Amino acid sequence: MDGNDLTEPLPLQLLRDLQAAVGTDWIFSDPDRMVVYETDAQTAHSQAPHAVVLPATTEEASEVVHALHGHGILMIPRGAGTGLSGGAVALRGGVVVGTSRMTGILEVDHENRRALVQCGVLNNDLNAAVAPYGLHYAPDPSSQSACTIGGNVAENSGGPHCLKYGVTSRYVTALRVVLPDGRVTWLGGQGREQGAFDLAGLFVGSEGCFGLATEVEVALLPLPEAARTLLVIFETIEDAGRAVTAIISRGLLPAALEIVDRNTIRAVEASIFAAGYPTDAGAALVVEFDGVEAGLERHAEEAARCCLDAGAREVRHAESDQERMALWKGRKKAFGAMGRLAPDLLVQDATVPRSRLPGVLARISEIARRYDLQVANVFHAGDGNLHPNLVYDRRDPEEGRRVEQASAEIMKVCVEAGGTITGEHGVGVDKRKYMHLVFSPAELEILRGVKQVFDPMGLCNPGKVLPDGQEAP
Repeated sequence: MDGNDLTEPLPLQLLRDLQAAVGTDWIFSDPDRMVVYETDAQTAHSQAPHAVVLPATTEEASEVVHALHGHGILMIPRGAGTGLSGGAVALRGGVVVGTSRMTGILEVDHENRRALVQCGVLNNDLNAAVAPYGLHYAPDPSSQSACTIGGNVAENSGGPHCLKYGVTSRYVTALRVVLPDGRVTWLGGQGREQGAFDLAGLFVGSEGCFGLATEVEVALLPLPEAARTLLVIFETIEDAGRAVTAIISRGLLPAALEIVDRNTIRAVEASIFAAGYPTDAGAALVVEFDGVEAGLERHAEEAARCCLDAGAREVRHAESDQERMALWKGRKKAFGAMGRLAPDLLVQDATVPRSRLPGVLARISEIARRYDLQVANVFHAGDGNLHPNLVYDRRDPEEGRRVEQASAEIMKVCVEAGGTITGEHGVGVDKRKYMHLVFSPAELEILRGVKQVFDPMGLCNPGKVLPDGQEAP
């Protein structure tokens, strides 16, 4: 069978091999069960796979991938499906290898502040397991209640607190990986790769194109002693952007600086996630400092003064953990409320220098008006990671076309401002057409070469990251 042929069924011997690997209950191809695997959280890209296989261990995953490789069948790794770039969509058919059964926390080494987990462990579940030791896993994507550590590895995910703590790559110390031909190997870890290339670092952020990470060793940090959280209300989103620049320019280092705009506030406040944000505000800024108790209050007061100088009309201080969680609620639940605005959402993920935020935000608003589209901004302002969300109905082809055109203009504006096309959501399908904006032909050729080292047959998650004509053959 040609792995690109969406009409041919899988070979009978392959089905037998897959069933032998995982059992008959964990491989399926009936259309009703595969509906949820047609797309990830970026619904603009959709395609049903030939089948879905759900291994529970590294050994099962190795047998599955080895069987697919032997038959020349495409393999598409998939975590929780919370990705926002179409990276887990089987665009060319093939078999989705899902990790939802790989949920074991294999070891917590609290003395060395490390944990070894299977790739299907949820971020929140890992934090719940290590909290009794006074530790936490720092990366905190907004989908942390649903997204998995393996998905974080694939996309090099960030989150609201990545301004201070950094993204996934800072915390992954080793990976157990199933290569595209089914071989199993360790990348990184104590006693490995001494004086060699950082292969674990190379694998993190590879978006499922180099193989399937099945076990992940991560570094843990002590829980912060205390936190101070502010919710600052502005008349305009540009004022909020100026406040972010002022806070950083003052030499302060918040754990998080998050902006939510008027459209997002109104969607949240009209939903079950209502957090008490004023619906007439142009934007809200969540500011958080954490660490040792000493000095936090002073830093919070300095940040509040920066915001007031930038035009803030109100500053709210959380006085308890309950109030802190309430201030965060509007930001954390924003994406869940977007469905009130339209059936579909195209989330962009560009990063620009902080000092350019006000001008870029104004340009994005102008682009949305010109294309008669509604844009809702909710993003990691502290590191300039923008998430302009274009809400639309994909059943309307004309509106879908305008969304694509507006997205392309937004990407160009961000790159021209000195930014790049993705901060944490990955390239996937959605942004590969913009790769030429930030990479030269020579650089794209190097990326193709790296892909070929891991996947010389081009069977692992094809059609992702590299532009047309640049994938491995």
